[in-house]
Amino acid sequence: MFFSGDPSTRKRVDLGGRSTKEGDARKLLEQTRIERSRRLLQKQQNSASLKIQKFFRGRREMAVERCKVRRDFCVTYGDNCQNVDRHCFEPDSSFLRQFLFFFKAQNSGDFVMLVEMCRLLRDFAHSSGDILNLFSGLDYSIERTLVDFRVKKLAFTCIEAIHYNRERLRDQLLVTTEEASISTAILMDAMSLLLDPKLPWVCKIVSHLQKRNIFKLVKEIVTTAKEAARGPTMNGSILSLERVLVLVVPHVGRELCCCAVVDPRWSFSSMILTIPFIWKLFPTLKVVFANPSLSQHYIHQMAFCIQKDNHVLPVDTNTEFPGYACLLGNTLEIANVVLSQPECSLDMAIDIASVATFLLEKLPPVKSSERESRQSSSEEDDMLIDDIQELVLSRTLEQQITTNAIDSRFLLQLTNVLFHQGSVGTQSYDEDKEALAIGTASSFLYAAFNTLPLERIMTVLAYRTELVVVLWNYMKRCHENQKWSSMPSVLPYLPADAPGWLLPLAVFCPVYKHMLMIVDSEEFYEREKPLSLQDIRLLIIILKQALWQLLWVNPLTQHNSAKSVSNDLSKKNDVGLIQNRVGVVVAELLSQVSVHFIAILTVSKYNLAKVIVHFILFVDEIFPQFQDWNNRQQFTSSSDFQADTVNEYLITQAVVEGTRANYILMQAPFLIPFTSRVKIFTIQLATARQSHGSEETFARNLFRIRRDHILDDAYNKMSALSEDGLRGPIRVTFVNELGVEEAGIDGGGIFKDFMEKITLAAFDVQYGLFKETADHMLYPNPGSGMIHGQHLQFFHFLGSLLAKAMFEGILVDIPFATFFLSKLKQKYNYLNDLPSLDPELYRHLIFLKRYKGDISDLELYFVIVNNEYGERTEEELLPGGKDMRVTNKNVITFIHLVSNHRLNFQIRQQSSHFLRGFQQLIPKERIDMFNEHELQVLISGSGDSLDIDDLRKNTNYGGGYNVGHYVIDMFWEVIKSFSSENQKKFLKFVTGCSRGPLLGFKYLEPAFCIQRAGGSVSDEAVDRLPTSATCMNLLKLPPYQSKEQLETKLMYAISAEAGFDLS
Repeated sequence: MFFSGDPSTRKRVDLGGRSTKEGDARKLLEQTRIERSRRLLQKQQNSASLKIQKFFRGRREMAVERCKVRRDFCVTYGDNCQNVDRHCFEPDSSFLRQFLFFFKAQNSGDFVMLVEMCRLLRDFAHSSGDILNLFSGLDYSIERTLVDFRVKKLAFTCIEAIHYNRERLRDQLLVTTEEASISTAILMDAMSLLLDPKLPWVCKIVSHLQKRNIFKLVKEIVTTAKEAARGPTMNGSILSLERVLVLVVPHVGRELCCCAVVDPRWSFSSMILTIPFIWKLFPTLKVVFANPSLSQHYIHQMAFCIQKDNHVLPVDTNTEFPGYACLLGNTLEIANVVLSQPECSLDMAIDIASVATFLLEKLPPVKSSERESRQSSSEEDDMLIDDIQELVLSRTLEQQITTNAIDSRFLLQLTNVLFHQGSVGTQSYDEDKEALAIGTASSFLYAAFNTLPLERIMTVLAYRTELVVVLWNYMKRCHENQKWSSMPSVLPYLPADAPGWLLPLAVFCPVYKHMLMIVDSEEFYEREKPLSLQDIRLLIIILKQALWQLLWVNPLTQHNSAKSVSNDLSKKNDVGLIQNRVGVVVAELLSQVSVHFIAILTVSKYNLAKVIVHFILFVDEIFPQFQDWNNRQQFTSSSDFQADTVNEYLITQAVVEGTRANYILMQAPFLIPFTSRVKIFTIQLATARQSHGSEETFARNLFRIRRDHILDDAYNKMSALSEDGLRGPIRVTFVNELGVEEAGIDGGGIFKDFMEKITLAAFDVQYGLFKETADHMLYPNPGSGMIHGQHLQFFHFLGSLLAKAMFEGILVDIPFATFFLSKLKQKYNYLNDLPSLDPELYRHLIFLKRYKGDISDLELYFVIVNNEYGERTEEELLPGGKDMRVTNKNVITFIHLVSNHRLNFQIRQQSSHFLRGFQQLIPKERIDMFNEHELQVLISGSGDSLDIDDLRKNTNYGGGYNVGHYVIDMFWEVIKSFSSENQKKFLKFVTGCSRGPLLGFKYLEPAFCIQRAGGSVSDEAVDRLPTSATCMNLLKLPPYQSKEQLETKLMYAISAEAGFDLS
């Protein structure tokens, strides 16, 4: 606005028509409200001040009154109660009324008077023998209320005084009843007198003590005492504090007891059972607690609290002894006693398993046993082990938990009570109760698998319980009835729609897989133990259907989670992981029966996705074992291992990373037919070759190889190549024995010939790097270091050499032992693989396994003798093994260790370096889709004779030849008449390789072609020998006039082995 020249101000007008009085009214109301709030606050502050002043004055007056009463008390009864007689405890006396009024635990004089009072009480009670009349006079019923009030106050005053002065009395807290002169013993003895079960007020005292958190006070007293230099006096006498607990613990509100229910946060279980090694400290209390009705009450209370609210454990102040771990250790220790009693019920066993499961879930994974640690540390074959961040528990506490949880008697008793009391055939059989028992047992064992040393618990379950048989009969019945009982609501970590077979299978698979590790052929095929062959066929079907449903039909986990499976397994598992884990174990179980058939995220352990992952992992281990058994002596069709609905869409999708089909290929490849997997493998290698070839079109590695020094030259040349160089094309020029380069330009054919010859030379047992089994199968020579100084470098080279052959699609005739091929898959070998290596040792171990007498009489120790080239060395199988005798109890462990030493440990370095060289070109995930027998086919092709009809059907013709030409007809008649050996020579002559393509000659690249050589039919033309161009799979065949002439010339050409000089 511009200045108008008028200095006066104009009155502002509200154009909206509102009066300024309205704004003033709102401001007034706001001010009124603020003033009202201020007055209210002032009133509250004044009221609070009055209460504080009143409380302070009251406390001050109370203190003054206490001092006055204390002076009167001392005048009347003496400073040390020297004027007290037995009548002072009666209702009419003011002795107890005055003392309980002024007593303060922090006052040392009061504490001395309390001790002297309790000493007098003990003396009067012992002299008269009637403590009831001592407090009530002639008639308890008349003064009942007053007497009850006094005795419960006195009892609490005793424990309160000890608790408050525990630091000063720390050396006197754990004293026995025989140490009667010690002040703490006097106080606790007085409590014991007042808590006599025969007295009418005992429930009133116990209720009062529990309301005042007596168990919390006792725990703090014990904790202080255990920190003191002086430990408990263990001379066979009961501790005074233990006797008090023995008198309090039975009051659980049952039968004649009228004690109120205690808050679970301050209960005996939450406080006393969380003290480390409580049963060692209080052995008498352990006996009392083991009473069936008492232990059932407390354990059921724990189970109920766990289901409803898990915030009942005290805050941990010591990381080495967390409350949940101490509770677990003490519960497992007492469970060994409780389960052994004939009165133990199914409900009791369910509660024990539920509590143990919940606490095991919180426990960090316990480190492996010495044997397992030795295996994992000594194995250098690049086993993939994820780092697990572990909490550190006290070693003694960890040992208490492990020893009791893996104790064979505990597991046997627990499974017997759970399975037998709820199983079919019992009078009390109930289908829901059976499902509850199976679910509870499976839940506990699954938690144990993920926390405790796996091999130790597996050995107990496999060989000392009937777990496998019971679970199998349950699953078999459910499958036949087409009705799987859902896991009950008592297992809260499983959703309502979780498959009923999931948890039982997740437990069954790893235990059964462990049994298969030491099952011999006679047991498997003839005795049909542990399962009959018919049951195994049904098991394969169940596992296959379970896997297919999880992975394809109704996947409950994302396929892209496969990469993080190993990380998830190191965490505590949720229900999804049980499904995945069941899947992986089923896969391996099925695979073992196929080769042993031919001759196992969160914060919670039970996330469904993680349980699924565990299932899949274990199945992935079991299926190859089934396939192995089936390959040794067929008892079921190989198609039983494959999914029924595999189609071309799944196969095409399996090549694409990140798809569900690709996840199936990685986790359960046996569901896909072998030929389909070979196609996928071939496509993967072709893609890798093309990708590398497009980047380095002009990069060529030229090798000049002397035929009489082929191994040394190849080692020097290939060892100098980088990984990229190995992937690139290699061209070879041969130099004959005279030092002259052989004719021919390598377009791929000479390289194939080179690969076939170098592999035959390098893997020859005469060279000393490999040895032969009794079946002429190759495996690394454990004593190779005694022959070659650089033997490990040679194994690295041989691994690269084999991988290069597979990478280029070249089949080589090298029969590897199955237990060595498993090293390419980074797997362990077990007893059933030993016959192919050392049949005599295998027979001896089976003899030990079946020995009925006392094995210790055989004087065997945990040592093994190695004999390489006449040099005998003795090696311990375990630290201190030379002093550890083999007994009936540890013979299974001994058999495992011997098998592991011969099949895994002895060749660990050679296998590790071979694997490193192999994985330069062929990553592990490429060959994981094949079992060991399939991998041998992938390396060497089928052992069957050549399919000449297939070759003829996929042959092209040129130079005037056609499918109906008379020379062509003669040629195929001659080839068919050749022996199998000559047919292989012919194939090597024309393709450079004596083995046909895995999938048939349709996949030979380029296709085999027969071309006319020599032009017209002349004497010069027909005198020529057939020649070939192996780089193009081309046969140049002159137009011979007779079948005999064609056969003679062709046999001479393929048998000459003159390199390319004939051309």
